[in-house]
Amino acid sequence: MQVLQVQLEVGPDPAEVGRARRWARSRLAGCGIGDDEPLAETLVLLISELVTNAVVHTGCPAVLRMLFGGPGVRVEVADASDRPPAPRHAEGGDTNGRGLELVDGLADRWGWQREGAGKRIWCEIDCIGKDADDVPERCAPAREPRVSL
Repeated sequence: MQVLQVQLEVGPDPAEVGRARRWARSRLAGCGIGDDEPLAETLVLLISELVTNAVVHTGCPAVLRMLFGGPGVRVEVADASDRPPAPRHAEGGDTNGRGLELVDGLADRWGWQREGAGKRIWCEIDCIGKDADDVPERCAPAREPRVSL
């Protein structure tokens, strides 16, 4: 089985969240997953939440990765902070505290792990109704690295 991994370095600036969303949309479109497909909308929202958490709560640069293949799409955000993610529960009109609740509700699986001095937060979406084995072939631009597992 082939797995395609693409990644983007994200600076410690909230404006980078919008850049990460645009980058993700372009990679998904390259796979034939249109902006209006529920899978794309869900993945872009998950990416937005995870990158926002990394940028806002750590103040560190991060690396966003999308892995295509297997049962679906995996999103990872790695940063240099050793602080574990802290799910919170937002009340009423709170404007913060819903990010990891959204991730938990939208992703099929999610978690985190320590990585060196930092951590990696990940989530996975299963590609129901898509031929998952075909995803790497459709997604692989000539200059992107391919990784076989």
